[in-house]
Amino acid sequence: MTSGPFGGDLMAGPPPTHLPADPADAELAGGEAPAAVVRRHPESPAAWAALALQAQEAGADDVTVYAYARVGYHRSLDQLRRNGWKGHGPVPWDHEPNRGFLRSLALLALAARAIGETAEWERCSTFLRDSSPAAADELL
Repeated sequence: MTSGPFGGDLMAGPPPTHLPADPADAELAGGEAPAAVVRRHPESPAAWAALALQAQEAGADDVTVYAYARVGYHRSLDQLRRNGWKGHGPVPWDHEPNRGFLRSLALLALAARAIGETAEWERCSTFLRDSSPAAADELL
């Protein structure tokens, strides 16, 4: 282990980010419509991911799915930064509140691929795998 003047393993990388509970998760789990949850919680990555998934499952245009997923992704970045994330590092799938971010990112990657945005697909799918290999295995 390499240890600097501040102690700790300097080779370990950043610690995992664990987002706080998202109130939208309970509402979505209770059967609330994603659009209604987005209206009450527009800052919620989970709500935007649910809206993107609902649109995808209903056969919406890939551009619509992409737009919803992109909003969820950007809301996620805001949350991640507020919770100490420095632009990289693990965001574990097994921590339930992280799943809104991870789902938004996966849906964005898949929608980017569907509209022919190859560079975005590659960037987002790599970002997902780097953040959480388990999420990438589950969602891609």
